[in-house]
Amino acid sequence: MTDIATWIDNEVKTNDVVLFMKGTPDMPMCGFSGRATQILQHLGVPFKGIDVLSSNDIRQGIKDYTNWPTVPQLYVKGEFVGGSDIMMEMFQSGELKTLMTEKGVA
Repeated sequence: MTDIATWIDNEVKTNDVVLFMKGTPDMPMCGFSGRATQILQHLGVPFKGIDVLSSNDIRQGIKDYTNWPTVPQLYVKGEFVGGSDIMMEMFQSGELKTLMTEKGVA
């Protein structure tokens, strides 16, 4: 594993909920990251936001880590959940709240 992959792996595995996003939870820098942040805040889920715009290594590293081409990316208890479209679908169906409850983070 590269240094950045090791760092990402550590972040994903040591934080209950991690959102790799453009910008920060207080200041999302794209609509998709903003929507993902709003969903998590609406659910009352504490999460760590990691700004991929702060480093090209992080921005590319997270895409390589999951083999997923877009950001934001949500991880719950070390497991990749998906991007903002998947989060929105899961939120609307109630599945995201159920997942958070089952994982003990809601």
